Amino acid sequence: MAPASNYKIPMGNYVPIYVMLPLGVVSIENKFIEQEKIEKQLKELKAAGVDGVMVDVWWGIIELKGPKQYDWSAYKRLFLLVQKIGLKIQAIMSFHQCGGNVGDVVYIPLPKWVLDVGEENPDIFYTNRAGIRNKEYLSLGVDNQNLFQGRTAVQIYSDYMTSFKENMLDLLVAGAIIDIEVGLGPAGELRYPSYPQTQGWKFPGIGEFQCYDKYMREDFRETADKAGEPKFNLPGDAGTYNDTPDKTGFFKKGGNYQTEYGRFFLTWYSNKLILHGDQIIGEANKVFRGFPVKIAAKVSGIHWWYKDSSHAAELTAGYYNLLDRDGYRPIARMLSRHYASLNFTCLEMKDTEQSAEAMSAPQELVQQVLSSGWKEFIDVAGENALARYDATAYDQILLNVRPNGINLHGPPKLKMAGFTYLRLSDDLMKQQNFELFNKFVHKMHADLDPSPNFANPAPLQSSQPEIPIEKLLEATKASRAFPWYPLTDMPVEGGNPFD
Repeated sequence: MAPASNYKIPMGNYVPIYVMLPLGVVSIENKFIEQEKIEKQLKELKAAGVDGVMVDVWWGIIELKGPKQYDWSAYKRLFLLVQKIGLKIQAIMSFHQCGGNVGDVVYIPLPKWVLDVGEENPDIFYTNRAGIRNKEYLSLGVDNQNLFQGRTAVQIYSDYMTSFKENMLDLLVAGAIIDIEVGLGPAGELRYPSYPQTQGWKFPGIGEFQCYDKYMREDFRETADKAGEPKFNLPGDAGTYNDTPDKTGFFKKGGNYQTEYGRFFLTWYSNKLILHGDQIIGEANKVFRGFPVKIAAKVSGIHWWYKDSSHAAELTAGYYNLLDRDGYRPIARMLSRHYASLNFTCLEMKDTEQSAEAMSAPQELVQQVLSSGWKEFIDVAGENALARYDATAYDQILLNVRPNGINLHGPPKLKMAGFTYLRLSDDLMKQQNFELFNKFVHKMHADLDPSPNFANPAPLQSSQPEIPIEKLLEATKASRAFPWYPLTDMPVEGGNPFD
């Protein structure tokens, strides 16, 4: 047998890496600002071997002037520049407000004509039990309500994506745009806005259920009556944003979440989220099918209270995940029928970095969610949650993208389809930080030469038939996550272990 030093690492170990552009790279005035600075930085990213960039395409900028009055000009200039430099583009259909979430440094509200509808009818927004509205994203309760000058929310999202396709056709056909991530909630994530900093939430509060707008109240009432449970109501004992599980009747040990009523409510609440994602991802598939792009949905990394039996923070966000119930695999199964990817976050986090009081377990959560995606045979991609520039964070990411390390005989059985680093900034470009980031890029590529065309997708296939909710819920059966190595075999400060 030849010595290991003679082995050539197969290309199948290569994981593409993208960098998220600044939130305000296109300003709220719809101007591509600091173009020279961005061009210089993009060229440095390209020289470092980065495969592409991700960028928020804000609804609140593009359709600002009125219904169907789209202006893509600034984004087109940005995308053409990215293409010229030789980087690929991941475009986020950002149907949410920018501002109010961790890391938000600019403010971009929803279009004014949408907010004006909300002035007359505030129930278009997610609402907590106290009646406080959240204007980050439209309630899924209005997905199919004809409230927006002749259109439903889903029609608005579909029209927006269609206009994007028509205006970026040359870039789509050329394979410059390779990913369309579809915003499905606050921060672009498929979740409820259960932990809004704008309403006083602080880590590690359990958050609050967000289903008290009239449309969701009516839906619950109808669902409960149809099930022969007219006495069931929305929770009144689930606490407030900064409570701990034990301080609430719903989440405490032996609390309502474990009762027949609690299971009924949580199933309804989480199913509504899955069906919301299913419908809008289905619209995205109709718009982009036939083009060489992937479509994706982002799932939030809610790692606090994961070690508590209630998983309270996940439950309020809409992820009905318990020790004996997988809340993420049904989402992956839903995405599978659309040939969509699951994008997850907090890949850089280690359990030991979290405060004990938060009962946090980001490593176990990442392992569960990625495993759920792989068990449903879909592509899984990911991001870091917080800005990090250190080897510890990079090594944790490298472990997660190839949990069982390099495979010298072909693609690893477990491998992420890509990783997006948050985000391009002056701090990242500081010499010391960027030198280490450069090493990180090489390790993501398994020490292989950059190959930005490696991840070029095949033409998107049409969605499969709708999966009945009962079939989706079969995926809630708990199963073990795939095993992970304790450490990456390609640390940023290490050499090639196969040399």
